[in-house]
Amino acid sequence: MTESAALSVVLAGGGTAGHISPLLAIARALVEARPDARVLAVGTAAGMETRLVPAAGFRLETIERVPMPRRPSVDLLKLPVRLVRAVRQALRIIDAAQADVVVGVGGYVSTPLYLAAWIRRVPVAIHEANARPGLANRLGARIARSVAVAFRGTGLPDEQWVGMPMRREISTLDRAAARRKARVSLGLDPDRATLIVTGGSSGAASINRAVAAAAPKMVDDAAQVQVLHITGRGKQVPGPDGALLAVEGYRQVEYVDGMENVYAAADLLLARAGAATVCEVAAVGLPTVFVPLPHGNGEQRRNASGLVDAGAALMIEDAQLTGDWLLTEALPLVQDPVRLENMSRAAAPLGVRDADVRMAELIIDAAGGRS
Repeated sequence: MTESAALSVVLAGGGTAGHISPLLAIARALVEARPDARVLAVGTAAGMETRLVPAAGFRLETIERVPMPRRPSVDLLKLPVRLVRAVRQALRIIDAAQADVVVGVGGYVSTPLYLAAWIRRVPVAIHEANARPGLANRLGARIARSVAVAFRGTGLPDEQWVGMPMRREISTLDRAAARRKARVSLGLDPDRATLIVTGGSSGAASINRAVAAAAPKMVDDAAQVQVLHITGRGKQVPGPDGALLAVEGYRQVEYVDGMENVYAAADLLLARAGAATVCEVAAVGLPTVFVPLPHGNGEQRRNASGLVDAGAALMIEDAQLTGDWLLTEALPLVQDPVRLENMSRAAAPLGVRDADVRMAELIIDAAGGRS
């Protein structure tokens, strides 16, 4: 690539919103920094990217999904053939795009793209979203020219802390200025202390049960608190009579489009500790109670540990989250504006609002060094 040539970037990642959201934020920042840039995203035909990437205005190519089995199985025996086939598909995509740089955000699709880039001697830049890196990015980091991370201390070689690329509606959010309008848009009282609960787009049954048990006492007249409960699609919460739980001051919805409104409306958030959520609440300074997933390799606990150690968040294990715990710990917190303000300030050193721009700069630098 010469200084005057258009920049060609192939972005690899998909499957879940945790990969697609930073990928799209990076893509937008690249186009903003280099309006001549040609950006192509690569995912699989089964992932959310088939809907989200074109909707964001970017081209998408797909390759076969190559899961990496962690135990002996039939899938492990099939892995070599699947991987070779996916690498061949990735090579065709890189060649057709005349890629100057391949950028991966992890997930099944990234490994074949990293290998194809290595074969073609195309520079690689990676972004690792979790405090505990995934297998694809542990491999990619071995050949990458730039290794960017959302959390410090991942153990990847030569890592650079850039934060989590996120939507500008979130990274530029002024919670105090947007609070009243956001609460009204969510059907809430603009003047009442607000707890918002979310288990993610798919919901969390354990969180839902605890909130349902505590809700009647949390929102009574003495408490002066309101609760917005985002239950997840298909996980609505019934009351004792079998109908949807309905209590004055408690509102449940299956999904909210636009988390910036949730972050602006909440005085306190109760949520899982996915990498995007942790980084977003840090960036906007929202006090949060994290309930890490009880399974997996413990990455959610590690994601949240920095905010918890800094006094910007609380953490409760999934098995320990009960209605009684919410009443004795979360309720007094949402009623304490001084403590909430201190938690918000404690998040400031850990929150990054320009990670997308930082990442775009690293990518352009990596591409500029191609011989």
